[in-house]
Amino acid sequence: MDQTTTYNWYQTLIKPTWAPPSWLFGPVWTILYLLIALSFGTVLYRVYKKKLKRSFAWPFILNLIFNFAFTPLQFGLRSNLLAALDILLVLVTLIWSLKIIYPKIRWVTYINLPYLAWVSFATILQLTVTYLNL
Repeated sequence: MDQTTTYNWYQTLIKPTWAPPSWLFGPVWTILYLLIALSFGTVLYRVYKKKLKRSFAWPFILNLIFNFAFTPLQFGLRSNLLAALDILLVLVTLIWSLKIIYPKIRWVTYINLPYLAWVSFATILQLTVTYLNL
C-alpha cells in the first residue's frame, strides 16, 4: 500500500477537534525514538553485561514490539480496534518499564517522561478515533 492511499484513508476518519495535525507525528516520533534508543539501549546493554537481571529487559523489549506493531496495525491493516489495543499495550509496558528501572537507573525514567506523555495522549486519541469510527 502506498503512502498516498494510507494518508487518504487516515484523512477520511472522524477525529476529535483536538487531534494534532498529521505532519506533527513524524517530528515527535523522531525525537522520541532517539530518547528510546539511548535509554532502552542502556538498559539492554546492562542486561547483556549482566549488570541487570534479564527480567529487566522484558518490559522494554515488549514495549518496542508493541510500539513497532502500531503502524502496520493502524495503517497496514487499517484496524482502529487493533491499533487501540496495541497502544494500550504500549502504555502498559512503558509504565512497567519505567517503574522497574527507576530504582536502578533513574535517568532512564526521567528521559522517557516525554515518551510517557506522548503515549498517554496518543492512547486517548486512538481510543477516541476508534470510538468515533465504529
